[in-house]
Amino acid sequence: MSSRTFRSGTALTGAAVGAAAVATLGVRDLLQRKHSILRIYPIVGHARWLLESIRPEIQQYFIERDTDGRPFDRDTRTMIYQRAKGLGDADAYGTENDITSAGYDHILHAASPLEPMPAPPRVRLGGPDCTQPYDTALLNISSMSFGSLSANAVRAMNYGAKHGGFAQETGEGGLSKYHLEYGADIIWEIGSGYFGCRTSDGDFDAQEFSEKAARPEVRGVLIKLSQGAKPGVGGVLPARKITPEIAEARDVPQGQDCVSPAAHPAFATPVEMMHFVARLRELSGGKPVGVKLCVGDRSEVLAICKGMLETGIAPDWISVDGAEGGTGAAPREYEDHVGTPLSDGLVIVHNALVGTGLREKVAIGCSGKIAGGNDIIRKIALGADFCNAARPMMMATGCIQAQRCHTNTCPSGVATQDPRRGRAVVVEDKGPRVMRYQQATVRSAMKLLASMGLRSFDELGPRHVLRRIDPARVMTYQDLYTWLDEGELLAGTGHPDWARDWDAADAHRFQGALPGHLRHRKHRRTGEDAAGSADPDRQAG
Repeated sequence: MSSRTFRSGTALTGAAVGAAAVATLGVRDLLQRKHSILRIYPIVGHARWLLESIRPEIQQYFIERDTDGRPFDRDTRTMIYQRAKGLGDADAYGTENDITSAGYDHILHAASPLEPMPAPPRVRLGGPDCTQPYDTALLNISSMSFGSLSANAVRAMNYGAKHGGFAQETGEGGLSKYHLEYGADIIWEIGSGYFGCRTSDGDFDAQEFSEKAARPEVRGVLIKLSQGAKPGVGGVLPARKITPEIAEARDVPQGQDCVSPAAHPAFATPVEMMHFVARLRELSGGKPVGVKLCVGDRSEVLAICKGMLETGIAPDWISVDGAEGGTGAAPREYEDHVGTPLSDGLVIVHNALVGTGLREKVAIGCSGKIAGGNDIIRKIALGADFCNAARPMMMATGCIQAQRCHTNTCPSGVATQDPRRGRAVVVEDKGPRVMRYQQATVRSAMKLLASMGLRSFDELGPRHVLRRIDPARVMTYQDLYTWLDEGELLAGTGHPDWARDWDAADAHRFQGALPGHLRHRKHRRTGEDAAGSADPDRQAG
């Protein structure tokens, strides 16, 4: 048999096998009962799933404009990448934004701008009861856990924070060995699961906490009440995702789901929370202790302030997380419909502290879609003392906003526990990028401040930033929001709506009093209670 005949026979055999496979697939599609499309369009119906699988890439790379894209548009992502690489971030031919559209913010520049300050400022975290205060940077790495991020991503951020002189928050997933590898300043976040300092039944372990908090890298402790992406709900890390290293960092067993409850077992009221703050401060040797929350009901924030006043105990700082934040996965309803946006939350927390005379004792940090120097300026104008960033730090580490963080298939190796994918993050390359991005963004904020004719961020206030209301009107932040005077709530001279919430706030419960028009509503009962606890007279009738 000639070689030509052999190749021809092989090709025919291959074609026959292929045709048989296609025919088998077609018959299977026609007979299956799960997918309607395939029953009507066998074989070709599979193209629908193929196109859906590459839709995000087509949208991002071929359709969206530079000002499109969510959560971060292409212009913002490009700015982050350029700064991380040490390239210039200048652009040509003017802005592409519609600067007359509602919601557009702009900063007031001065006719006599100044030279930028010679060195970035630091913000003191540490009230009167703190014996080891910490001076944090203007921009730090916001909370991201090992387990959500790959080991190399955590290590790269730790490298950048160490060499750039800023802090890295751990996220609630525990103080892992990767958070300690390069010796960066660490803010240890503790959530309701007490990962890394928990007993076998999930309660707080004071002894383990004290031992870990004593490490010199740990510069402060942050109690997480809630986070922007999913406020008011706990979380579950499925057993299949718990590697030996994650189990070690979180103090949880392998082979079973890791559950983080919605509320803290260690406290249930603002007063109890203040005592927990004092306890952590004592156990850590006097290091600063903060509280992180996504703002909900304003009366709850005021209840926390009442807890401070009643106990004489205050956290060293409060971190406000905006509802627009979110580095991991969350239910869609929570991502889209629960929580207060960062700007509004900042104003509430700042006003609450000012109105109760506590602002000088408690610093305010913030996080939630902070990417550029202009974002830092706007948030400080609304009351923040310093800022944190998460997703921009991920982008500096290589993230391409594929939004697959919860699938373990992150294409850049940043948010995955797959070792093959995680090796894509080369620490020696990405660590310096994290450092350069932070430094360039802080320099940008300092330049903007100087362009405004201000010598210090302490001079920056709500009158310096304007919000466009409609094409014909703008308002300063000063006029847009209500601003309380020092001690105004204590004096009983607050604005009526604030006074109402102040009266409803209770230091011995987080939830405010039920509004008068709802107090007599007949509450619905569900489940067994509804079936077995009906009105006895009605049952008799």
